Amino acid sequence: MAVSFYDSASGLVRRIYERRIDAPPILDAATEFPDAQKFTAQWQAIRDEALAVRIDKVPRFHEIMPEQADISANDGLDWRMFVLKAYDVAVPENVARMPVLARILGECPEVKSAAISFLAPHKHIPRHRGPFRGIMRFHLGLQIPSLPDGRPATIMMIDDEEHRISDGECMLWDDTYPHEVMNLSDKPRVALLLDVWRPHMPVDMEMLSRAIVGAVQLGMRYRGVSYSA
Repeated sequence: MAVSFYDSASGLVRRIYERRIDAPPILDAATEFPDAQKFTAQWQAIRDEALAVRIDKVPRFHEIMPEQADISANDGLDWRMFVLKAYDVAVPENVARMPVLARILGECPEVKSAAISFLAPHKHIPRHRGPFRGIMRFHLGLQIPSLPDGRPATIMMIDDEEHRISDGECMLWDDTYPHEVMNLSDKPRVALLLDVWRPHMPVDMEMLSRAIVGAVQLGMRYRGVSYSA
């Protein structure tokens, strides 16, 4: 019942945003998220901090958000999320373990959530859609396995188009479009995931977005979610 309510609410929110904000699946980071260059410039230091984290101690995504079990626990393979910040609520013990990333996040108030994503070998995240066009999704490759032919082994299908990034490369995109992810290698994929506030929204969408973020924050406090590794 909780999952169906989540799906229904997500669909309603998505339809509201789609009527008011026209956005392509892939966005121009230089225009929409100029601070992206701060993260890409330090990608190696961020990678080193991420690789120092004990992966087996990091929560699986569905342990943080049970509503996402159908895409996180679908195949018995791990999708783990080391969360530093969730909708403007910091996780102090995790922030302390990644000082370079924490410093950059402190300079970028438009970043509402930040996590290191660990995708197990051969993990498949099934096709799904995010509900909330008030934020944009930013990926930065930290440790992306390669196929024998040298191409990145992690495929992101976004609106039925294939996308791949390598170590140090980034992509800004709208996760309200249908998307899925496949790690085709025998090694884990490690990436930085950011939720970035969408600039220049209509006033009503700006107000709705702030209300949604506030509601999520209340829900996090009510549920007492632990993000600690």
